[in-house]
Amino acid sequence: MQNPGQFKVHSGGLAWKRQGGGKTIEIDKADVTSVTWMKVPRSYQLGVRIKDGLFYRFIGFREQDVSNLTNFIQKNMGVTPDEKQLSVSGHNWGGIDIDGNMLTFMVGSKQAFEVALPDVAQTQMQGKTDVLLELHVDDTTGANEKDSLMDLSFHVPTSNTQFVGDETRPPAHILWETILKFADVGSSEEPVVTFEGIAILTPRGRYSVELHLSFLRLQGQANDFKIQYSSIVRLFLLPKSNNPHTFVVITLDPPIRKGQTLYPHIVIQFETEAVVERDLALTKEVLAEKYKDRLEESYKGLIHEVFTKVLRGLSGAKVTRPGSFRSCQDGYAVKSSLKAEDGLLYPLEKGFFFLPKPPTLILHEEIEFVEFERHGAGGASISSHYFDLLVKLKNDQEHLFRNIQRNEYHNLFNFINGKNMKIMNLGGDGPGTSGVVTDVLRDTDDDAVDPHLERIKNQAGDEESDEEDEDFVADKDDSGSPTDDSGDEESDASDSGGEKEVLKSIVSKLSKKEASSSKPVQKRKPKNRDEDGSEKKKAKKKKDPNAPKRAMTPFMYFSMAERGNMKNSNPDLPTTEIAKKLGEMWQKMSSEEKQPYIQQAQVDKKRYEKESAVYRGQAPADVDSGNESD
Repeated sequence: MQNPGQFKVHSGGLAWKRQGGGKTIEIDKADVTSVTWMKVPRSYQLGVRIKDGLFYRFIGFREQDVSNLTNFIQKNMGVTPDEKQLSVSGHNWGGIDIDGNMLTFMVGSKQAFEVALPDVAQTQMQGKTDVLLELHVDDTTGANEKDSLMDLSFHVPTSNTQFVGDETRPPAHILWETILKFADVGSSEEPVVTFEGIAILTPRGRYSVELHLSFLRLQGQANDFKIQYSSIVRLFLLPKSNNPHTFVVITLDPPIRKGQTLYPHIVIQFETEAVVERDLALTKEVLAEKYKDRLEESYKGLIHEVFTKVLRGLSGAKVTRPGSFRSCQDGYAVKSSLKAEDGLLYPLEKGFFFLPKPPTLILHEEIEFVEFERHGAGGASISSHYFDLLVKLKNDQEHLFRNIQRNEYHNLFNFINGKNMKIMNLGGDGPGTSGVVTDVLRDTDDDAVDPHLERIKNQAGDEESDEEDEDFVADKDDSGSPTDDSGDEESDASDSGGEKEVLKSIVSKLSKKEASSSKPVQKRKPKNRDEDGSEKKKAKKKKDPNAPKRAMTPFMYFSMAERGNMKNSNPDLPTTEIAKKLGEMWQKMSSEEKQPYIQQAQVDKKRYEKESAVYRGQAPADVDSGNESD
């Protein structure tokens, strides 16, 4: 699978950083042994081989980039790039070239394909002329990756002159022995180290964790996952505050899949005080050649430290630990809830991490702004003890962390402000801090005016809120979208009337509250009653047919695209169940899978804003209210 990123050349070597963050590949110019160019479909490929045998391929260069990079590499690295040609004839006979740990199949002088020998899990002879290669199975899966190469077979006739043999060792046997030197054979049976009975929170269960030379394996009673180290983006070591457990999180890209659920983070929970002693199943020669200064022969210490050190040494992934943030109890995280799940929010130096479920990593560079909100609206007993933190991302997604204790505010605010993140006032759109302090931290009394309630009251009293059209109702179907983190029970209303009743109920409570603390006023006769006191139906405001259509949400675009497929696959399923299943599918989708629908919604949002501006400028002063109702 090809991953987009940024390629950088400098006087010291080469570097590549994945788009959206992740592991950075850095190549020192002193380690470069050879560089090659190859014309591939629609672009050029740059191949870089380094001293330890690793081979990197960078695809996507333009024709004008080739000459510029070639001149730079010659001047700064002293290496002249070679040019290779790709075979597109489709011939399946040719020769084999083994250079380091890379096997290349050549058709004449052109390259047909390459296989990295460390990816070979098993190799064996089939008869006297065939050599079978079985590649590692990787349980991670990408959004654009559908098929994987599982095995490969080479037929080597006895007349082959490249691999010269004898009567007891035919040419195929010589090729098999050559491949065996570089392949990762045997590692699937003998792990470097094993940790038994480890509690994993996502995917939930107890697993035996085996660390091999090129992959790790999670073996449970019902599930077995095999994960290549190349899929590990980063490791997180995060202790719990005043708790006998410590989190170790393995972040993957692409994630592993269990059924229809994707797991981009493996959350492991270790006992903080548990001490283990482990000897690595590696020879001194292998440690000195491959893992010098990265691994030791044996380890003794806290289990989470030993596990992290060994996994870091084998995979090369970086480890992130808690940064400068401290809670009021001198911990590394604050208690909060996300999507009705209680957990811990870790403010890290480059992001926020919510654990354990759902594990949510938010990088600072992805955040558009954060907003401190007073928790609830029901009275002083709730509002004065807790507050909420809303994090709005640049892709319009929102994460609402609720039920954060009030005494955590100052430490959390100072940390966020120190990271130069944009902070929004509770009731305004501009950045600032004074409103946050007064609104979040002040005690609630009967005479205080809650700006959040005032905003709801104004919305409930607006005539336009009584308007009911199919766009508004369709928007309510988005309640299954995981981006709706409000957590309020009222947000699950199945139609537009449910939300109106909630608003009226809140406003009614507010009116009673204001009446109890103010002077009595003369009651006025309700406008919606006849002379005899009976209620009459309120006339609805007629919708202007020239008004622009409301913008659709990403989930609505997803529903439009998938509803037909769902209906065809389940013709007997009622409409409510189809909507429910679509909501479940949306919740399980990754951010990359949602991106096309998010982009559609952003385009539609701009369209709605533009049409609304034109409509407000051209709409007549009076619109016929009418008396029609549905």
